[in-house]
This record gives sequence, C-alpha cells and structure tokens, in this order.
Amino acid sequence: MMELLLGRGEFKTVVSEELYILLSALNQYLFCPRRCALIHVEGVFDENAYTVQGTLLHDRTDTPGVEERPGVRIARAVPLYSNRLGVVGKADVVEFHRQADGLEVPYPVEYKRGRRRQWDNDDVQVCAQALCLEEMMGVGVPAGAVFHAASKRRREILFDDALRTLTERTVQDVRRLLVEGRVPLAVLMPKCDGCSLREVCLPEAMHDPHRAEALARDVFRPEELP
Repeated sequence: MMELLLGRGEFKTVVSEELYILLSALNQYLFCPRRCALIHVEGVFDENAYTVQGTLLHDRTDTPGVEERPGVRIARAVPLYSNRLGVVGKADVVEFHRQADGLEVPYPVEYKRGRRRQWDNDDVQVCAQALCLEEMMGVGVPAGAVFHAASKRRREILFDDALRTLTERTVQDVRRLLVEGRVPLAVLMPKCDGCSLREVCLPEAMHDPHRAEALARDVFRPEELP
C-alpha cells in the first residue's frame, strides 16, 4: 500500500491510495454531512426528480470531447486528481483560455440544475477542481464558474485564499468522516425537502421521539409466516 504525505500549512496527513476522495463528496459533505456519510460510508443512494434532472444535465457533459473556438479550447468530462490533497474526480467542462503569450489558463465550469444562487458546496467543488488542475498542469487557476441550467446563467467563482482554505479543510473533514466510518445524526432542515435520501435518513424521527421508538420497534420485526 502506497502512502502519500499530503499537506500545506496546517493541512498535513498521511493518506493511503485507498482513501482518495471523490470531488463530488466535498459537495455532498457541505450540503449535509449525514448525506455524504450515507452515500460514501453506507453505500446508500436513491433517485428522485432532482437527481434525475441532474443526471440528464450531466449526460450532456459526460461524453469526453474537445472543441476549438477563437481564443479558447473547450474540453468535456476531464479526469482530475491531486496527489497532494488525495482527491480524484472529473470536471464537467474545462475551458483553456489562451493568453497573449500562448499560455493556456484552465477555467473549470461545473453544471448544476438549479437557478443562479451562491452555495458554498458548489464553490468548494469547483475550487477543488482548480487545485487539481494547478497540480496537474503547473499553472495558476484564478477563477472558474458554475453554470445554472434553470436560469441558463453562469456565476463566476474567484479562488481566493479563503475559499482555498475552506476547500482544503473540507477535504480533511470528509477524509476524517470516511476513516472513522461514522454517520452523523439526522438534523431536520429546509433543504431536506429536496433530498433524495430523505426516506432513508428519516430526519423527522429525530424530532419526534414517539416515531423514533416506533421505527426502532419495526426495523427488525420478522414478517409473519402464513
């Protein structure tokens, strides 16, 4: 088993190659740590209308390909990795903007189904893509974007020090969650309404002790034989 010493500043740990984290897990964790654990620790996933819409949207960007436009090269479904952070994944789209000196500057673009709104989980996911590109290509990646399908608008993200720090800290938080193999307790929040794992997570049970007791009684109740 190969081990990699990762870290910059306070972010130092030894990561085995089996513990590389998917970039998408960072987004899941910041959306809801319990959802992240259910998917990446317990292996649970379920579809709903929102996840199906997201899948259909990404089907358009999941086919690898490259096209040329004046001043920019556009690559789709770009594999990414960072040995320093111990993350792997892919970018929906990476635009390579040509500078006057001929240098191509990567500009990652992530596709999301909703309307144009700022979410830390989306920003961190795209920033992590940028950190991968910087390591892979040896060039700075100062900005990227999220394309919001519902409003058909881009929102540019600047990868400042604060966002880079949040991204690296999230990588460490997700890795700790996976290493410990724990699933955080459910917390009922407005965002639960659109979560495809609501019926598995059962956040209402944590706020209703009588329902929690009933669920606990029924979980391992054997079916009556005819």
